[in-house]
Amino acid sequence: MSPRKRSEENPNVNNSPHDPTEGPGAGTAKPGSAVAVADAPEDELEEFTPGEADMGMFGEGAPARKPKAFWPSAKRLFGLFGPHKVRFALVVALVAASVVLTVIAPKVLGQAMDVIFDGAIGRGLDDQFPGMSLAEIVETLRATGDTDAARFADVLAGAAGIVPGMGIDFALLARLILTVLAMYVVASILMWAQGFILNALTMQVIYDLRRQIEEKIHRLPLSYFDTRQRGDLMSRVTNDVDNMQQALQQAFSQLVQSALQVIGIAIMMFIVSWQLALLALIALPLSAIIAGVVGSRSQKLFTKQWKSTGELNGHIEESYSGLELVRVFGRDKEMLEEFDKRNDGLFTSSFGAQFVSGIIMPAMQFVNYLQYVLIAVAGGLRVASGTLTIGDATAFIQYSREFSQPLGQIAGMANMLISGVASAERTFELLDADEQDPDTVEAHLPERTDGHVEFQGVSFSYSKDTPLIEDLSFSVQPGQTVAIVGPTGAGKTTLVNLVMRFYELDGGRILLDGVDTRKLSRAALRSQVGMVLQDTWLFDGSIMENIRYGRLDATDEEVIAAAEATMVDRFVRQLPEGYDTEVSAEGGSISAGERQLITIARAFIANPSLLILDEATSSVDTRTELLVQHAMNALRTDRTSFVIAHRLSTIRDADTILMMEDGRIVERGTHDELIAGKGAYHDLYMTQFLGGHEQPEDEPAAAGEAAPGMGPEVAEAPAQG
Repeated sequence: MSPRKRSEENPNVNNSPHDPTEGPGAGTAKPGSAVAVADAPEDELEEFTPGEADMGMFGEGAPARKPKAFWPSAKRLFGLFGPHKVRFALVVALVAASVVLTVIAPKVLGQAMDVIFDGAIGRGLDDQFPGMSLAEIVETLRATGDTDAARFADVLAGAAGIVPGMGIDFALLARLILTVLAMYVVASILMWAQGFILNALTMQVIYDLRRQIEEKIHRLPLSYFDTRQRGDLMSRVTNDVDNMQQALQQAFSQLVQSALQVIGIAIMMFIVSWQLALLALIALPLSAIIAGVVGSRSQKLFTKQWKSTGELNGHIEESYSGLELVRVFGRDKEMLEEFDKRNDGLFTSSFGAQFVSGIIMPAMQFVNYLQYVLIAVAGGLRVASGTLTIGDATAFIQYSREFSQPLGQIAGMANMLISGVASAERTFELLDADEQDPDTVEAHLPERTDGHVEFQGVSFSYSKDTPLIEDLSFSVQPGQTVAIVGPTGAGKTTLVNLVMRFYELDGGRILLDGVDTRKLSRAALRSQVGMVLQDTWLFDGSIMENIRYGRLDATDEEVIAAAEATMVDRFVRQLPEGYDTEVSAEGGSISAGERQLITIARAFIANPSLLILDEATSSVDTRTELLVQHAMNALRTDRTSFVIAHRLSTIRDADTILMMEDGRIVERGTHDELIAGKGAYHDLYMTQFLGGHEQPEDEPAAAGEAAPGMGPEVAEAPAQG
């Protein structure tokens, strides 16, 4: 089992403590509802934190922000190579060396072309003008007065290597050709080496990035997750990071190589012919305009594409996690329609992004072809005038082709780079999110506290405009069981969340054994608390591993002892593989009540001094509830306990009952005292009783009396500590 922990959170907590009814914009909506999703126009995609009214019917969170400036985001993306400067510099150096060789090679190849041309022309001149030098031949041709002869004379005058009567120097030609081949071979080896190093470097950078994201998630407050869809967060952590990896791995090397090639080839073109070089550079501003105009548009479309991807992933995740509920209410058709709607949105945004970015390459190719035609015509005229050799003309044409090639490669990488930068923006938004306040450790607790909890003038609200808890004060003595009851939204779960420091107080303080919890580290505080919630959560692994998660150093014997004390051993012994039975997040082949018992055993083995039971029996039937009650009685022994319950029959034996309404304690006392007082608790209790949801006090619903179908050994099972 490889469960993922929240940062500094007590491992006894088996799932998110937030009550969707306790605060604005919390949780995700249940599937199966009618859906209305509208695409926001691009100019409205500003920074936005959704509240409850802003959450979609399927829990989608805020839309992606309007794209930031491209270059700052790209700079930060490539800045991830910062901690690896040595290897990064080595990659750049290898690319530069490879580019230098490939840039010089055409010039050497042009020299080989001149050797062939000069040799072929020199042998032919000796046949036509025997015994004459090259200068004499040029003068003779010009003296004829023939236009074609004069042009040929200009060509001969520009070819200083022609020697009448001497043929092709094959030895020199062989050396030049071997030199060119060696340059290209070495350049290829250098490019392979830089690719190998860059791949390893990129994988390390992405590894570090994933680790940063994981650590960041553990430092985020729960309020961050309350207002965001899990599917969108998963998309940022997985899809967007993968897209960034692709951009770094492929686009970076190509961009560096192409940029250096453009610089090197431009230098060589000016060396060969500055007039033709100026003509060739016309392509640069045209290419820049195309890339700028089309690229800025495609960047917005790619951002919208990844936003749509996150929304679709969120819907799929909710469809699978709530599949039973979807089937129960027969909402398969509505879920499929919503999927089609979001899938169509992703198709539209993806098609638009790919179409617009795909315009770059054909447009750049057109510019390149135009450049090639101009250079070929101008180069031919300069050769004819004798101001440029055949070899230099050949080299320049090759340079012009190679000059346009990296420009085309840069344009081709624009698609991938823009998409990667759009993903980087989404990932950086997560990394830049406000973190929970850092711990200020000013006090320490013993290994096990007494469990004295005191609220002094506590105030808290999820939203500054909507107060929830104001000036709340009460005290819980060590070993007492305090039940917290009240209508939905009264602040019950919020109260225990404040004890755990899942949220920070707006005012007042909470003391544990006389120590302000804000002066303790969150880890130290939560190590004293065990929590069992309504919605059970089991990690992928065996039953033994799930129980041991409460205390990772527990032995097998201690795990089994905890299971026996909490009624888990009774059903585990009947399983074919016993404690080695594999379970999953959904529980696998075990029932809801059995999953709940495992979570109780998990809290039991942690041996906390403070226990929180949040609706731990609300999702099980009456028969299973009796088993769970016995397990919780064992768990509560010698511990200060907070019990949140809607079933009032389960908390009649509590030492103190706090009746809450609108974040205030309106009544407090024992069950009998509150019933006799005929106040809010009495009304709530009688409402449940008259509604048939509870048994009256003298009915056999309390522990110690067998429920129908239960043997006496279950009803009389003692609470074990």
